[in-house]
Amino acid sequence: MDIKLDDLTRSEVIELVGEHLYSMALSSPPESNHALNLEELKQPEITFWSVWEQDELVGCGALKELDGRHGEIKSMRTSSLHLRKGVAKRLLEYLIEEAKRRGYSRISLETGPMDTFGAALKLYEKFGFKRCKPFADYIEDPNSVYMTKEL
Repeated sequence: MDIKLDDLTRSEVIELVGEHLYSMALSSPPESNHALNLEELKQPEITFWSVWEQDELVGCGALKELDGRHGEIKSMRTSSLHLRKGVAKRLLEYLIEEAKRRGYSRISLETGPMDTFGAALKLYEKFGFKRCKPFADYIEDPNSVYMTKEL
C-alpha cells in the first residue's frame, strides 16, 4: 500500500470523498455530521492523503492541525471494495507517525456511536485511543464519540 499526499483533484479521490459524505449523511443526523467536503478538506490546516494499491484507490484520510501540539484525524475512509484488508490500520499507523513527526503531544478524533462505526471504534481503541470530552469546537452530542491518544 502506498500512502500519498493528495490534492483532492483526481476523480477517484473525489468519488471516495463523496462516498464518505453520503455514508455519514445516512449514519448521522445533520447537526451531528462533522464530515468535511472537498473544499473544507483543502483548508491550509488540513493535510490529506490517499491510499493506493497499484493504480487502485483503497482509502483516504486527513490530519487537521488544531494547534502546534494537537492534531485531529479527519475523513478516514476505506473504499467499500477494500474493507477488512488492513487499509484503515495502515493509514491510522501512518497518521499517528505523522502526528509524532509534527511534534504533536496528542491526536484526537470524532466518530459516531452507532453500530455502523463499530469497526472504527474497535480499531481506534486497539491503537490506544481513549474516550474523552469534546475537544476543539465540538460540543456534547449523543451522536458523537470523542477519542484522544497521548503521543
